[in-house]
Amino acid sequence: MDLMINSIYTHKEIFLRELLSNSSDAIDKLHFKSLTDTSIKSDFSIQIDINKEKRTLSITDTGIGMSKEELENNLGIIAKSGSFEFKKENKDDSIDIIGQFGVGFYSAFMVADEVVVETKAYGSDKAYCWKSSGADGYTITDCDKQDIGTIITLHIKEDTEDENYSEFLDEFKIKMLVKKYSDYLRYPIKMECEHSRKKENAKENDENAWEQYKTLDTLNSMIPLWKKNKKDILDEELNGFYKDKFGDYADPAKVIQSKTEGTATYTAMLFIPSTTPFNYYTKDFEKGLQLYSSGVLIMDKCAELLPDYFSFVKGLVDSEDLSLNISREMLQHDKQLKIIAKSLEKKIKNELLSWIKNDREGYEKFFNNFGLQIKYGIYSSYGANKNELKDLVMFTSSKDNKLSTIAEYVSRMKDDQKEIYYACGETIEKIARMPQIELVKDKGYEIFYLTDDIDEFAIKMLMEYDGKTFKNIASGDLDIETEEEKKQAKEKSEQYNELFKAMQEALKDKVEEVKLSSRLKNGAVCLTSVGDMSIEMEKVLNAMPSDHKVKAQRVLEINGDHPIFKKLCDLEKSNPNKLKDYANLLYTQAALMEGISPEDPVDFSNKLASLMAE
Repeated sequence: MDLMINSIYTHKEIFLRELLSNSSDAIDKLHFKSLTDTSIKSDFSIQIDINKEKRTLSITDTGIGMSKEELENNLGIIAKSGSFEFKKENKDDSIDIIGQFGVGFYSAFMVADEVVVETKAYGSDKAYCWKSSGADGYTITDCDKQDIGTIITLHIKEDTEDENYSEFLDEFKIKMLVKKYSDYLRYPIKMECEHSRKKENAKENDENAWEQYKTLDTLNSMIPLWKKNKKDILDEELNGFYKDKFGDYADPAKVIQSKTEGTATYTAMLFIPSTTPFNYYTKDFEKGLQLYSSGVLIMDKCAELLPDYFSFVKGLVDSEDLSLNISREMLQHDKQLKIIAKSLEKKIKNELLSWIKNDREGYEKFFNNFGLQIKYGIYSSYGANKNELKDLVMFTSSKDNKLSTIAEYVSRMKDDQKEIYYACGETIEKIARMPQIELVKDKGYEIFYLTDDIDEFAIKMLMEYDGKTFKNIASGDLDIETEEEKKQAKEKSEQYNELFKAMQEALKDKVEEVKLSSRLKNGAVCLTSVGDMSIEMEKVLNAMPSDHKVKAQRVLEINGDHPIFKKLCDLEKSNPNKLKDYANLLYTQAALMEGISPEDPVDFSNKLASLMAE
């Protein structure tokens, strides 16, 4: 039995949830009987009593009770469920029974060294007492209980160095556990609670002005908000529920409610926060939804219900299809859970797409908070989810410096535009001033400004959208000139092959090539790259902790119409050594514009000072 308990339950506090759920089931059975037997009169409630002196915790229900035979079968045999048998015998799918697997009761032995069950069954004249200290067996004797129902008394274990069992005799702790796990059981859970009040006619500074008194309080709210009709729930209720349940100070940006029946039956109430949690983009953040089985909390954060790229979603799922007696390890392999998770993923995506269309401003605020996570979702798992997420991602556009979806960009493309252009940099302002974008802008083409480290990696993983491939304006040949422009550029470039060869030799392994630029209009020089890795990707990867450094295949491009080019041509003939200095200065200038520090700042400074002194 110890092996069974410890393999199913992760936390000792679960015992109260299990016993209260059993009591609820017992009341359900009697309530079902009362539909045809009008003689049944009951208040249908559960009561918890604490006795610190005797170290006992008792749970009393006004349910259907158990006969001697049921005690032997249901409590004497592990994993034999009386609730399951009751549902099967009555053949009524409308009976909502929580515990159908017959193991929840034994969780009591995690905190008790002896458990006593006094019970009297509906329709019986006799009452019985079941008593057990655990694996040593049990006894059943007659007892004098008068009313129908069951009393379960736990003799709480003594404290040890490792375990504080006395906390389960603390009023505040019990109230907290009821609120956490059993707040939505449909029957009132009552307990005598201590309060304080000021005595009548007490003087202001009298230290004995306050007195203690007790009242029988109902600890649970009983009606889950998510089981109410949508139209009957006020926005104030939803906002209050969210802030109270999930510890946020601000109203949610969006509420998603879903009720599904069929392959998987569940109710979901999901919230998208209006602000980013302070630890969201850290390893300390824990994703997951609260998971309920018929209103009883199974797990506070079930990570399996959400993909990582939707980890910002908070909320809960309540399903009758899931077992209450289930461990995290078993849950990971639960087929129903996987069906629910897939359904939720589809629902969230559709709601986000609808948000883009119907509340653009609201979605942009959301994307500023959580868009980074969606980009990571596109890149992660080798792009396995890119098609699911490509319509949710946004980038700032050169058109109006506002966020745009890729679909919107494509819809605005010019007829002669072959590719989706993008540029990478630290800020939008810096990207807009990059010399590499001059030709693209001159042609009137729109550019996506990518400022997050993950952006280009996500773009590379997408590869294309609606048949249009992505093109970094600072890589390779842009191929946007007319045939005449290409011909003229080629003829001009061939005239200066020796100059570029000399400059490349001066730069050694810093660049793959020096060439005449077709993309520069006003700028003197720029760095571009060939191959799959861009200069921006190089910077991102090298900023990560690693002994291995990567390098893009850099190309130094010179503007043939800039005054500096004539100077280079003159130096090639008159002062080849000075040409080498110019080549290194221009390379370092181009690198600085890319946000790359000089390899030798002192040498750069000296060469620049020497040039200025001429």
